[in-house]
Amino acid sequence: QVQLVESGGGLVQPGGSLRLSCAASGRTFSMHAMAWFRQVPGKEREFVAAISRTGGSTYSTDSVKGRFTISRDNAKNTVYLLMNSLKPEDTAVYYCAAGLYPQTTPQRYGYWGQGIQVTVSS
Repeated sequence: QVQLVESGGGLVQPGGSLRLSCAASGRTFSMHAMAWFRQVPGKEREFVAAISRTGGSTYSTDSVKGRFTISRDNAKNTVYLLMNSLKPEDTAVYYCAAGLYPQTTPQRYGYWGQGIQVTVSS
């Protein structure tokens, strides 16, 4: 069983930065690939980025490449999403998720955080 809690969201101006954190409980954090998804009202949950169990491989959707960086610290049971050059279209509720392999499909992840709001607006 893995419990996930996101933090670090909020309101930021366009061009600004935020770092999301997702703290995991339990002893199996390093056995899970981790990912970030986001969702806006009326739309499906969208893949943002994923990272392998060791952190050696990362993946991200094209719209955030070069701006967002996913990383993890297995000693701290935490995964991060550093978001730079934020745009209004990045506004969404961001969710972290844990699964067996880093994939882009939300159905492949068995554990989810409660979500945290990120708003990019002037």
